[in-house]
Amino acid sequence: MKFSCEKETLLSLIGTASRAVTGKSAMPLLEGLLVTAEADALTLTGYDLSMGIRTTATVDVLEPGSIVLNARLFYDIVRKLPQDTVFVETDDKLLTTIKCGRAVFNLIATEADEYPALAEVSDETGFSLPQAMLKSMIAQTIFSVSDNESKPIHTGCLFELEGGRLNVIAVDGYRLSVRREAVEGIPTELRFVVPGSSLREIERILSDEPSETVAIYPDRKNILFRMGQTTLITRLIDGEFLNYRAAIPTEFDHEIDADRHELITCIERVSLIVSEKLKNPVRFHFDGSYVQMSCITAVGKSYDECAFEGAIDGLEIGFNNRYVLDALRAAGDDTVRMQLKGPLNPMVIVPREGDKYTYLVLPVRLKAND
Repeated sequence: MKFSCEKETLLSLIGTASRAVTGKSAMPLLEGLLVTAEADALTLTGYDLSMGIRTTATVDVLEPGSIVLNARLFYDIVRKLPQDTVFVETDDKLLTTIKCGRAVFNLIATEADEYPALAEVSDETGFSLPQAMLKSMIAQTIFSVSDNESKPIHTGCLFELEGGRLNVIAVDGYRLSVRREAVEGIPTELRFVVPGSSLREIERILSDEPSETVAIYPDRKNILFRMGQTTLITRLIDGEFLNYRAAIPTEFDHEIDADRHELITCIERVSLIVSEKLKNPVRFHFDGSYVQMSCITAVGKSYDECAFEGAIDGLEIGFNNRYVLDALRAAGDDTVRMQLKGPLNPMVIVPREGDKYTYLVLPVRLKAND
């Protein structure tokens, strides 16, 4: 195998494919990248047996071939090379030479024959979305994915296609996030759960360009995302996802509108005395047209208040500060609507108009010294 390409091109390929490489594995091959050069195209593949990433770029291929190189070492070497053309050559004994400028590295590669093949995914059922849309939908829900492996189904996001709409839902037992978008040209109805770890990698790969699209092909066990020259294949999570519609209250005693930025700033200030060791809740006391926020921990007390549109008398609720902040930061709008019922009922955050998103945060039972 023999090829050459610009350093930045090679570094980008390695960085993308390495997202699917496991750090330590019982199979040393899985710590490596499959490097394939053929017909003026260089393809790098990373695979951890549950998620695989394959990415391709046009390069100058002099001799086709395939090898496996340790992903971390390959990336570190290329990252430190000068900004110039990189030449890679492998001989019959798998001795691989990487040259750039005056720098030369000689590595022993591994045969590509035993590298596991990525799962085959049928392209019979699929749909396309703007990459920017999917990226925002993931970013605005992924924080609510559970990390509790005892209920694997909630360690992923539910994708629900029905009635010309795509809904993405995440839940972790303390909060729930729903993001909705209208989609066109998708005649079928689909429902599947994608692992949160895979979605985080997809979010990093997706472009913000409005003209770029992503093709999505789910089948019974796996799903394929094709983003330009990069393909990601991952297993789907099997199981019964929460009936999220039933979990969202439909009746409220109070609806108020508030400036999202001011709310975030106030909660952040009050939360300065909250830490991983001092996880006391933030007390929200709604009084008239202000919400008074306070917190007491072993290091002291904090207080701030924020105005809102509307009026509530004598309602006090405790919340985990991070859960409320995550929802407010994800909402994106300048003004949000907060829907409330009682001190033991969840708070729901929605847009002023429409139903683009819904965030539900469960309250924390307050004690006298909180």
